[in-house]
Amino acid sequence: MSVTVGIAGITGKFARELASALLQYPNVTLKGYCRDPSKVPQSLSSKASLTKGDAYDAPAIRSFVAGCDVVVCCYLGDPKLMVDGQKLLIDSCAAEGVPRYVASDWSLDYTKLELGQLFPKDPMIHVKAYLDAQDKVKGVHVLVGMFADVFFSPPFGTYDAASTTFKYWGTGDEIWEATTYKTAAEYTAAVCADKNAVGIQKFLGGRATFREIAESFEKVYGVKPKLECKGSMDDLFKHMKEQQKANPQNLFSYIFLFFYYYMANGQTYLGPEVDNAKYPQVKPVDWEGFMRSVPKDQLPSASSSVGQNV
Repeated sequence: MSVTVGIAGITGKFARELASALLQYPNVTLKGYCRDPSKVPQSLSSKASLTKGDAYDAPAIRSFVAGCDVVVCCYLGDPKLMVDGQKLLIDSCAAEGVPRYVASDWSLDYTKLELGQLFPKDPMIHVKAYLDAQDKVKGVHVLVGMFADVFFSPPFGTYDAASTTFKYWGTGDEIWEATTYKTAAEYTAAVCADKNAVGIQKFLGGRATFREIAESFEKVYGVKPKLECKGSMDDLFKHMKEQQKANPQNLFSYIFLFFYYYMANGQTYLGPEVDNAKYPQVKPVDWEGFMRSVPKDQLPSASSSVGQNV
C-alpha cells in the first residue's frame, strides 16, 4: 500500500536523515516543504516533490499537505514557531483530509513534565493538547530519550575532549536513555510507513548509567577517562535556577543544565517498556554501538555532522 509522506522543514539535519530513511521504503512517495528548496541535497530533491514557503504561509502549506497520508513536522526554533507553526500545519492537515500528523518531538517523555519545568519542551505539551482535541487528525509523538550524538558535544558539558574527562552531577549511577539521530529517523520512517501507528511511540537505542557510558568509552577507545563530579542533583537544580534568574536572556548559560536535570532525575524516562519490537527492521544502536561508529576525535562534532551524508 502506497504512503505519501510530507516533511515540513525538510532542509534540517534530522529531516534529511528521515527523508533518507523513508526513501528506503519502495511504497513511500516523498514531499517536502521549506523556505529554500535549493538547500535540499540533490540526492533527496531528485526523489521528492518540493514546495517553497515559510512556516506561516497558509496557502503554500495547504498545497504542500494536500494528498499526504501523513505529515511530519521537523521544525526547530523559537516557541512561536514550535506552537503556532505546528498549529497551522495541523489545521491544514485537517482541512485537506490528512489523517496523521507527526509532531516535532523526538525527546524524553515530556508528557510527565509540568509546564515550566523543562521550558524548551513546553511547546510540545501545548501541541500535544491541540492534537488531542482534533477529530480529523490523529497525532503521532515519537519519543527517543536524548540524542546520543549530542551527549558528547561541548555545549552539553558532559565530555571534555581535551582532558578526556566525563563531568557529571549526582552519583553517576543515574540512567541515561538515548537514541542516535539516525536510529530515531529510521524508527520515525517505520512509523510513517505504518498507517496504524498513532499516539505515543517510544523507541530507544540504549539505556546506561553515566559510569557505564564512561566504561564503554574505555572499552571502545582504549583510553580510561577521568570522572569529575560537579555536585549532587540538588546542587544542579539550585545552580540551574540561579543561572536562569541571574541572566534569563543568556539561554545557553542554563538550558543544558535543565536538560541534564530532567533527563537524569528519573522523571522523564521512557523505559523499561518501549516499542522497538514493532519494527524489527530497525536495528537500535546503544551507547557503546554509537561510540564504535564514531572516531574518538570526532565525538565532539558528531551532532553537527548529522544529515551531511545523505
